[in-house]
Amino acid sequence: MTFIGADGNRLVGDQYGATGAPVLLLHGGGQTRHAWHGTAGQIARTGRIAVAVDQRGHGDSDWVDGLYNFRHFAADATIVADHLAQRYGEQPVVIGASLGGIAALLAEGEAARAGRLPVFAALVLVDITPRVDSRGLEKIHGFMSAHAKDGFATIEDAADAVARYLPHRPRPRSLDGLKKNLRQSADGRWRWHWDPRFLGERQPGTTNRADTEAQMIAAARSLSRPVLLVRGASSELVRPEHVREFQELVPHAEFADVTGARHMVAGDRNDAFSKAILAFLDR
Repeated sequence: MTFIGADGNRLVGDQYGATGAPVLLLHGGGQTRHAWHGTAGQIARTGRIAVAVDQRGHGDSDWVDGLYNFRHFAADATIVADHLAQRYGEQPVVIGASLGGIAALLAEGEAARAGRLPVFAALVLVDITPRVDSRGLEKIHGFMSAHAKDGFATIEDAADAVARYLPHRPRPRSLDGLKKNLRQSADGRWRWHWDPRFLGERQPGTTNRADTEAQMIAAARSLSRPVLLVRGASSELVRPEHVREFQELVPHAEFADVTGARHMVAGDRNDAFSKAILAFLDR
């Protein structure tokens, strides 16, 4: 599927399933729509339609120079959600991981501020809350930026870097999944399949975190539809105190802690993650 985003940018997505209620899946920063393959397939098998989209600057979607503020991702999320609602006759549930969760939350905040109806039928926020651990954020950005410019000589080198960063995760037998997150440049080297200019705007200290936190807090307070917060129990980003604060902001929110998972919950424990998601969708 293709969509036209808020700045005329093309967004590319995959649809799983042919009939049923729509579910929009928004990946985290530095990922692509392929991160949702396992979960999207399971959602489709329950009689729903899952749509996983490459966000701007990622995967096969357009790179948009200088337009990678969180509000730009939120605007795209709103447009895609509206398109899905028109196409399938009902608003989608959104499942947003990290960057995707921020986009979904800010989209709802903007709708509330403008006096519009909620954008989504329900929200699942994956390992993201209005406030997060700054040291964990720096660690994640450090890994993303380490090879953003020079890339890797081979896919195996990229796999080695991932293994060092995620020592808790079993090394996959096949590198096909990792290959979908890389692109081979004209010089023959493999680089992550996202625009490095996106990372420049996401570096700690380059954006006003206080303003972003305030916007996310206001958005959280405005939520009226069902909400599920999913945390990796060993997350380097979302601490228990952040969960407690979110539950105070959104008293009706449900919460799931996925044992054995860090920030990339769906990749670390896709079985437990998908089980929590499907149970929430059923409710």
